[in-house]
Amino acid sequence: MKLAITGSSSGIGYSIAKSLLESGHEIWGIARSPQPELGKLFPNTFHGTICDVSKLEDVESAANTILKTWGKLNGLITCAGTQGEIGKTLTTDPSAWTNTINANLSGTYNSLRIFYPLLQKSETRIKLICFSGGGATKARSHFSAYAAAKTAIVRLVETIAEEEKMTALDINAVAPGAINTRLTDEVIKLGPSKVGTAEYEAALKQKQNGGQSLDKVIALTNWLLSEKSDGISGKLISAQWDNFTQFKAQEGIFKNSDIYTLRRVTP
Repeated sequence: MKLAITGSSSGIGYSIAKSLLESGHEIWGIARSPQPELGKLFPNTFHGTICDVSKLEDVESAANTILKTWGKLNGLITCAGTQGEIGKTLTTDPSAWTNTINANLSGTYNSLRIFYPLLQKSETRIKLICFSGGGATKARSHFSAYAAAKTAIVRLVETIAEEEKMTALDINAVAPGAINTRLTDEVIKLGPSKVGTAEYEAALKQKQNGGQSLDKVIALTNWLLSEKSDGISGKLISAQWDNFTQFKAQEGIFKNSDIYTLRRVTP
């Protein structure tokens, strides 16, 4: 497959890109930083473009470059994100808070919207994977901007799935779990006075224990890109806890149920 991955220069995005390249896929890595290592390891199947996905003109430029080189995309994985403004919500900096929303939510929307014409040229079923994250399914103290954006990504995914349910397109959100990345290091470095005692202590414990399984995140990504997940769309799937390989066996339930979605629960 010809796949574009945002946020591919580090963390989860980098690990997914490397794994998919090792499996024989062609990857276009889109990130704010250069990606020389992947270029050296996979000179024939990796392309990299420096791009800030929160800036529409950057994404349009990246899409034009891909169009000229590949002419199409079979799938898109949006991993780009930042924790951004951290602190008690009512004392955060409004501009920094809004910039965090733009980096995470608008960056995801920009990528989906601008790459869509390239994806429409795919001769195979279109596969879209959007990474959600911490705070999407419960309140996350001191991380309101990041959590609000990641929650909104889930509803964006659900909405697109509903709009495109009659087309050959699957879009899903992934909750990766507590993976050790630069974001973990950032929380520890900022300390309890900035991120809150609970978040700080959780990050320390996560760092010491090695974090949750990155292999499960990669396995879920591979499954969502494969024919095995055809027809599964508009879901929020946990890489760590959901038995996604059994989803197809429950396909009838999926098509007529709100399971694996964000919903209001009443008594």
